[in-house]
Amino acid sequence: MLSWEQTPSITSLRRSRAWIEIDLSALAHNVRQLKSLLSPGCDLMAVVKADAYGHGAITVAQTVLNAGATWLGVATIPEGIELREAGISAPILVLGATYSPEQIRSMARWQLEPTLCTSQQALVFAETLAENPGEISIDDPVPVHIKLDTGMTRLGVPWQEAGSFVRLVRGLPNLKIASIYSHLATADSPDQTIMREQHDRFERAIREIATPFGAMPRLHFANSAATLTDKALHYDIVRVGLAIYGLYPAPHLQKEIALEPAMQIKARITQVKAIAPGTGVSYGHQFIASQPMRVAVVGIGYADGVPRSLSNRMKILVRGELVPQIGAITMDQLMLDVTAVPEVKPGEVVTLLGREGRYCLSADDWAASCGTISWEILCGFKHRLPRMAVGVLQPL
Repeated sequence: MLSWEQTPSITSLRRSRAWIEIDLSALAHNVRQLKSLLSPGCDLMAVVKADAYGHGAITVAQTVLNAGATWLGVATIPEGIELREAGISAPILVLGATYSPEQIRSMARWQLEPTLCTSQQALVFAETLAENPGEISIDDPVPVHIKLDTGMTRLGVPWQEAGSFVRLVRGLPNLKIASIYSHLATADSPDQTIMREQHDRFERAIREIATPFGAMPRLHFANSAATLTDKALHYDIVRVGLAIYGLYPAPHLQKEIALEPAMQIKARITQVKAIAPGTGVSYGHQFIASQPMRVAVVGIGYADGVPRSLSNRMKILVRGELVPQIGAITMDQLMLDVTAVPEVKPGEVVTLLGREGRYCLSADDWAASCGTISWEILCGFKHRLPRMAVGVLQPL
């Protein structure tokens, strides 16, 4: 991500070949909508990993915290440090695994909260913190979060071993258990069989932990889909990613709340040319004109995050009208058939994702055409595309 000092001015952004617009009011709206679903006392953790799903981690984090989120979730230590360096003081959970002493010291130094999922990991944490009392200032035990594998088959302690693992961690110096959590594998499916099985396993693990220990740490289980599906899955915290950014994890969840997509992708036409029937367009001549056409070249390509697999399969908004993309999408450019928009000129702005007039193009549309998921589309937009906040004269 560009630093504040490196980021171009708003004027230069609007003259760029391509850029990303982020609607901060949409982010705040989505947080408020999500919080309306939660029971009193249930916190919202905004997942801002992968540069906030391509939206810009620092400003997104500031925006969602101001709107009512109380936790942040990241995947890696550098992601957490970036937020701390920006002055963000909210609790930050590192959802990925951390093992080396150097990583552990960094987490303690920057007050990032680790996920523990193996006995070896827990022991290394305790040993590292005990061996470096001068290098790391530890006034209180480091909060740690225990992850249980209830069926995702990814990171996590097997749910059947929850009791013994909690006993181990509670007996280690310089650590305190801040929460126990798990992650759902199929919460976005209309068939809730597996989700209910995971929920049952989580409940059984929690009962096993509670029996000998009494007071429980905070519990969290729900991702975006589960947050929209059932309050019984909310517990003390919900971890929301995709829904923060205004997209639904599945079509059947759209009726629950009204979300607003925060991201728009804009680019500028750099050339317009007339071509004759039989003219091939772009690499491999995957498109050949069947009639006289006007072709617009647009300054954005797959190196910016537009999937090459969308070649000859996507529509783009030009002057509020849907026009087809033609030919292979190249690294830095793509071509449009603008025959139906005869007055279009170089320098005009087109919309690849977002709303213009009566049409709206979404990451879900691209994902359906590519055979992938909207998460991947959002995370694919590269840092060479500058971000700017819509309605706020401040670049991201």
